[in-house]
Amino acid sequence: MLCEELSEALAATVDGDARLGRAERRHVERCLRCQAEVVQYRKLLRAMRQLRTEVIEPAPGLLAEILAGIEEAGERHAIRSVLSGRRIAYLGGLAAATAAGAAGALVFATRSRRTRLAG
Repeated sequence: MLCEELSEALAATVDGDARLGRAERRHVERCLRCQAEVVQYRKLLRAMRQLRTEVIEPAPGLLAEILAGIEEAGERHAIRSVLSGRRIAYLGGLAAATAAGAAGALVFATRSRRTRLAG
C-alpha cells in the first residue's frame, strides 16, 4: 500500500468523517511517514478549533478605511458607467449624423443630376 493512497483517508479519519480498514490501519502502524502525517493533521485540527474561540479586534480606524475604500471604488465605477453611457450616446449621434449627411449628399447629387438632365 502506498502512502499517497492513504493521504486523504488519513485526513478524513482524524476529522472523524471516516474509518480506516484493517490493511490501512496495519500500514499506518508500521509506517513512520503516515504516522507523522496523522500527527500533523491532529495539530492542524487542534489549531483550527482554537481559532474558532479567538476573537480578533481590528486595529482602530481599520473599519473606516475599508468603508472609505469601498465608497471610492463605487464612485469610480459610477463615473466610468456614466462616461461609457455618454460615449455610446456620442457614437450613436455621430453615426446618425454621418448617415444623415450621406443621405443628404445622395439627395443633393440626385437633384443636381435631374436638373442637368432637364435643362
